[in-house]
Amino acid sequence: MKGRERLKEKILKNIFLLSSLTSIFFLMGITLILFREGLPLFREISLKEFLWGKFWYPTYRPAEFGILPLMVGSLWVTLGALIIAVPLGVSTAIYLSEIANARVRDFLKLSIELLTGIPSVIYGFLGMVLLGPWLQKLFDLPVGLCSLTASLLLALMAIPTITTLAEEAIFSVPQDYKEASYALGATKWETIIKVTVPAALSGIGSAIILGMGRVMGETMTVLMVAGGAAIIPHSFLQPVRPMTATIALEMGEAVMGSNHYRALFAIACVLFVWSLILNLTADYLLNKFKFGRAL
Repeated sequence: MKGRERLKEKILKNIFLLSSLTSIFFLMGITLILFREGLPLFREISLKEFLWGKFWYPTYRPAEFGILPLMVGSLWVTLGALIIAVPLGVSTAIYLSEIANARVRDFLKLSIELLTGIPSVIYGFLGMVLLGPWLQKLFDLPVGLCSLTASLLLALMAIPTITTLAEEAIFSVPQDYKEASYALGATKWETIIKVTVPAALSGIGSAIILGMGRVMGETMTVLMVAGGAAIIPHSFLQPVRPMTATIALEMGEAVMGSNHYRALFAIACVLFVWSLILNLTADYLLNKFKFGRAL
């Protein structure tokens, strides 16, 4: 029997190892393809011109491949989404973990998780037919598809990620911390604000960063409602074109091997680096949270 159990353990161990190696293999393959297709662009233009150029006219003669408007557009709608999603997501997480009773908590968590399962094209469709026209009338805009529309929808999409991860971080704060606070005469609200939230701050920060990554990587919604203008915005009522939307919109039209084609892959490389930085930061904060919790 022991020999059979050891054989099963060995087989399962090898299966898990193979799964991990497969994931690493695909990640390396994606990275290799992105940089192999994107880096040759810099034989034609400089990295500085690509990153800080203010004009994206890939089909003009001569073509211009400045992605500054696209990067600012991505950061602009991400900032707008986080301004809305972070307070709502964190406050909801605090309510779920510290205030709500079991029945309300289960209902709200189920509702929030259902938001995660809604396809992004549905959000985009609702933005085009409901939110965009409403904002157009409210602010007397030429068109309702703008940064604000995209930010509101992206916030709705980021709230489940931020809420779920932040709630887990807050819930994991040791009960001893709270009991010590109560023993010193603190109220429940004071304990939440001055003890529980600071103790879970690293986990909350990790939740916010992962929510930011969720927003920054969204494609379909921003493609449908951001307005599609490759300009540097000066307000949330102006249209923008984020990097993800640019790739989705133009890849089908770009001639394979052309500078336009290479530039779109170079944009994907920039997104990959941004995503890597965000995930490494979130991982660092999460490990820091676990370390602090272990102490």
